[in-house]
Amino acid sequence: MKLGAHVSTSGGLQKAIERATNIGAEAIQIFASSPRAWRFRHPDDETAEEFRRLSEQENVSPCYIHGSYLVNIGGSSDQIEKSIDSLVNNMQAAAKIGAEGVIFHGGSHKGKGFDNVFDQAVDTLQKVLELSPDNVWLCLENSAGMGAHIGSSFQEMGALISGVNHPNLKVCLDTEHLFAAGYNIASPRELKEVMKEFDAEIGLDKLVAVHANDSKVELGAGVDRHENIGDGHIGTDGFKCIMAEPSFKNVPFFLEVPGFDGEGPDKKNLDLLKEIRKTLECKSRH
Repeated sequence: MKLGAHVSTSGGLQKAIERATNIGAEAIQIFASSPRAWRFRHPDDETAEEFRRLSEQENVSPCYIHGSYLVNIGGSSDQIEKSIDSLVNNMQAAAKIGAEGVIFHGGSHKGKGFDNVFDQAVDTLQKVLELSPDNVWLCLENSAGMGAHIGSSFQEMGALISGVNHPNLKVCLDTEHLFAAGYNIASPRELKEVMKEFDAEIGLDKLVAVHANDSKVELGAGVDRHENIGDGHIGTDGFKCIMAEPSFKNVPFFLEVPGFDGEGPDKKNLDLLKEIRKTLECKSRH
């Protein structure tokens, strides 16, 4: 598996590649525009070309774009319209810079219940995919189980994916969100069952990315709180278990941790994952 991180694009998209190489990231996740605003700034041709060139030169791939935090496929009609525009803009930017796809959160049904927003959510995602380039993936990320958030269970995610029924709708699994939602991925025996359930409800062929984050909160706490690798309730042993699971063998991992210096994903966190990978490779050779 490739081990990467979410990195800042401050100062220009191409700066992200430099930051990635500085911490030893082999793959990269970025924001293409501010994640906290609807307004979208598309990369110009020159910037996109330079980003592609540097990605290839430094062998940093794949790249994923993380969509806006404002997207909500369970929201009001105004939110739906803006969410479609936002996701399509990100998908167009992904195609332009050579990214694999766009990872997004489903948002919240605001207490209406998943079943009551289901048709709207399916219709929204179908529209996004119809309006997007066909060479990039739209990737639904699992949620941590907070309140009315959409997609904290494989059942909900699987229902959406079946309903939309489009080959470009994929899945990104966040380890902290899984753990917080009650999936015990830190236990080898239970992880096997978790991934069996994932395959039955969604399909392992849909899994294209992993957000590798330890958890500040306990199993099933239902809260989205990322921690540095080894410092949380999943722990180093938990990540050994996760990275040894065959379902993740060829799936890129992206850190979204606070960083040991509080500055976001860093070399130390990546080195911890690389050490685990190295140990697992040695074991498989012997």
